[in-house]
Amino acid sequence: MVAVVVIAMPQVVHAQWRATVGAQSTNLARQALAFLPNEIWIHEGDSITWKFDVAELHTLTFLKSGQVRPPFPVGCPGFSSSPATFDGSTCVSTPPLVTPATFTVEFPEIGNFKFACLLHPDMTGVVHVLKLSTALPHTQDFYEDAAEDEAREILTDAELDKEHAHAAEHGDGHHHVTAGFGEVSATPGGTNTLSVNRFFEHTTVIHVGQIVEWGNEDPATPHTITFGTEPVNPIPPSANVAIDEDGALHATIHALSDSVHSGFISASPQDRIGLPQSPLAVTRFRVTFTKAGTYPYICALHDVLGMKGKVIVLP
Repeated sequence: MVAVVVIAMPQVVHAQWRATVGAQSTNLARQALAFLPNEIWIHEGDSITWKFDVAELHTLTFLKSGQVRPPFPVGCPGFSSSPATFDGSTCVSTPPLVTPATFTVEFPEIGNFKFACLLHPDMTGVVHVLKLSTALPHTQDFYEDAAEDEAREILTDAELDKEHAHAAEHGDGHHHVTAGFGEVSATPGGTNTLSVNRFFEHTTVIHVGQIVEWGNEDPATPHTITFGTEPVNPIPPSANVAIDEDGALHATIHALSDSVHSGFISASPQDRIGLPQSPLAVTRFRVTFTKAGTYPYICALHDVLGMKGKVIVLP
């Protein structure tokens, strides 16, 4: 009788890493549109669980190599369920999520994989998937410390932490209000955006017949100026909005019950060498007020974060 010796091979235990999507200030005004951290090294077979940590909507999306970035809310098309597997051959994307959601992706193949948020064009990162025999450069503790440091650096940007663009009458006779501002930054792993979702100054006092102009100073995030009924589709302006000679949108409010919606006002995409120049974008919206009263308005995208204002029209 021949004895058979069975040798038990040690089972490979794959690591489960953790990362965060987004960070925000206590009053929700400042949003770090960022993956924290936005660069992670793992082994093949490992998985990463991203925690969505903010009230702002985000997606976690891995596109196939060369895939055209789809418009929101198309997805890949469609969205994936957690846990998902990504090896570069099939797109993986969450639906738009907010806190306290989580999403897990497993990486069975080696490679360097870019990921992005479909709602925010300057919000990207990369996962480096290495062979099991390759030593990893960082630990989970390192990534957690890095995420905290990056979030703090984005949210407390000193250059933008200042009094910003009060509503005031300029030489053109308009009262000007800044409709959000922000800044795009980068690490070797990808790009991040600080977006400050507030109207500055949020209360504007004018007289009948005068004009208020809103201007978006955020390089990446769109906003709206919405009076009255909020539209189902926030992208286009309402039918009672016209275009001035300089390209700004313009509406007239005749009564407290009027509904007026700017549609998206936002900066043009960044121009890039070798690609067609991006067209001018609509970054300004004007309203002429013909009746005295108090007119509350919101950003239809960020009112849940507190982006609201009002115009007080005196006789």
